[in-house]
Amino acid sequence: MLGSKEREGFLKMFVIYALLICIGFIYLYPILHMVSTSFMSLDDLLDSSINWIPSSFNLANYRQAAKSMDFWKSLVQSIILAGVPTLCNLLSCGLIGYGLARFEFPCKKLVIAIIVFTFVLPSQITMIPTYVLYSNMRILGTIWAFILPSLLGMGINAPIFILIFWQFFRQVPKVLIEAAQIDGAGYLKSFLRISVPSAAPAIITVSLFSFVWYWNEAYLTKMYVHGVTSTTGWTSLVIQLDAFATNYNSYAQTATSAVTSLNESINMAGTTLSILPLLLMYLILQRYFVESIDRTGITGE
Repeated sequence: MLGSKEREGFLKMFVIYALLICIGFIYLYPILHMVSTSFMSLDDLLDSSINWIPSSFNLANYRQAAKSMDFWKSLVQSIILAGVPTLCNLLSCGLIGYGLARFEFPCKKLVIAIIVFTFVLPSQITMIPTYVLYSNMRILGTIWAFILPSLLGMGINAPIFILIFWQFFRQVPKVLIEAAQIDGAGYLKSFLRISVPSAAPAIITVSLFSFVWYWNEAYLTKMYVHGVTSTTGWTSLVIQLDAFATNYNSYAQTATSAVTSLNESINMAGTTLSILPLLLMYLILQRYFVESIDRTGITGE
């Protein structure tokens, strides 16, 4: 029951798996409830005997939710708004992390402390000055409001990406860099040929975190890119979900075919559509993601 040094005991394994099942249920329950409700018709919602499995899978909820959200256009723009700054974060944060890991210069510890401080500092404090700065630079309402900070290593949560690369590049043996330099490789070539290929776990971790954070960022996207006083052509699925009721009512007034009145099932269908790309991405990349987290030592995110 208690096990030994060579074999895990039944009691210990039972407790571990029971905790994992409970924690997994806590995370999966809202998702399962959301998906189940999204397929229900109005009759199923009013029927108290139907809790999880709908009487029939009502795909009309998804069709109406997708049309009211302008799904395909919003999906493409969401991928651009999350993907392009992510690539910029990889470039800038990788270079900054490599420089901190490989070079010694005055006030290096102070620079690292400032990077940590900028991550701890709430974004609400710098939101208004940043808005004024972007307005003076005439980049409000454009994707450059996300691209320029990312290129300079100051994108959304970029400091933690710098620290991830810094910690990882410190683990790369210096003898490899020195051997490349003896063979005639410069600093940039050593970085591209030696450090970057070995930094695949850090690159995967930064890519996933950055993409998800940009994807889920509704407030800053609406303020800097989508527009506050007047909307621009840029939008995202999260912004469309935030204004789902208004968009759906507008769609219902202009629709040529019969449209169901807004209910919980259609709301859940819209929510499912907004997170579906992220779920698919995690399902495809989860093995690489777990391995990268294990090798970079990042927890609690």
